[in-house]
Amino acid sequence: MNKYQLTILITILLGITSISCAQTVSLFNGRDLDGWHADVPEMDNNPDAINPFIVRDGLLVSLGTPGGHLITDADYANFRLQIEYRFAGEPGNCGALVFASTPRALYGMFPKSIEVQMMHQNAGDFWCIVEDIHVADMEARRGPRAEWGITEGKGRRIINLTDDSEKPVGEWNTMTIECLEREIKVWLNGDLVNHGYDCTANSGKIALQAEGSEVEFRKVEITPISRLSK
Repeated sequence: MNKYQLTILITILLGITSISCAQTVSLFNGRDLDGWHADVPEMDNNPDAINPFIVRDGLLVSLGTPGGHLITDADYANFRLQIEYRFAGEPGNCGALVFASTPRALYGMFPKSIEVQMMHQNAGDFWCIVEDIHVADMEARRGPRAEWGITEGKGRRIINLTDDSEKPVGEWNTMTIECLEREIKVWLNGDLVNHGYDCTANSGKIALQAEGSEVEFRKVEITPISRLSK
């Protein structure tokens, strides 16, 4: 075997190793919240405040109040995050945050991050939380350029690409979020609902919200990726 053939063989073997290492891992074990920690400001000084994140009947549940976030202990980069969730009762608000870092960076509540909205009838919106991201048709989807910003009172919402991608209340939605370097793509029930690039972060923790509504999660899985899906 000559040097050129050896180089090709090594490249192939490295590719096979990379594929075999791309194992999907569940971030929720169905029993407890191992691997996560709650950041709920109300719990700081109120001994009667409850943790709004619980496990019930094998599901991870955000009770909605008091407001806060359930945050992974580990940081992640270059991943596909797949979440199955539903509003079991009344429709409302929630979100999945990626590239989360500094806690309580916005309104004394929200960690520095990019939020992928789960709010009923708005799922797939981006919200910039002391991080920023760009999309196509930026002014049409974010509003006047002069109002853009990433802190309190600024234009932080970037409207999603589709309507009617959500399932009816009570049915399970599948949200897929792919993050590669500084690019984020989001699908909801198979529809591409957002695509951003030039994000100001490329790694961080993952967080789920308690934001006023009870939400059930039956799957929170992560897979390493080296390219974005089409």
